[in-house]
Amino acid sequence: MGPREILGALPHRYPFIMVDGVELVEAEHIIAYKLVSHNEPQFQGHFPDAPVMPGVLLLEGIVQSAALLAHHRGEFDATSERLFLMTIDKVKFRQPVSPGQRLDYHVWALRGGKLWRGRGEIKVGGTEVASAEFTAAIRPLGEH
Repeated sequence: MGPREILGALPHRYPFIMVDGVELVEAEHIIAYKLVSHNEPQFQGHFPDAPVMPGVLLLEGIVQSAALLAHHRGEFDATSERLFLMTIDKVKFRQPVSPGQRLDYHVWALRGGKLWRGRGEIKVGGTEVASAEFTAAIRPLGEH
């Protein structure tokens, strides 16, 4: 999946799109990535002298990758639905992420359907930097 397919499958847009590409998508697993750039808006304040990617944005990348997997599985359609994060469990941040690094999101579907459950890991250069389990609800557009 390239940028056009990603934008067609997700409702997010700049500056909140956290996935640049997809390398692998299977029935239960996706590997997506993001190239962390110095000019992203969060680095103006987090922290200007030593920029670090905020943990919540790392988690957002995991969930956006999960939405792409749900889309691939036919369970999510961004033109008529939204995917709302409900729970985040077992979150671990192991190393900070800085501009210039590539994030590899590895996400597995644990349960599909309208109440979607998954597990994700983020790796930089093959080393795990963060992980989490999550639940998200897929709801019709306009319904929260």
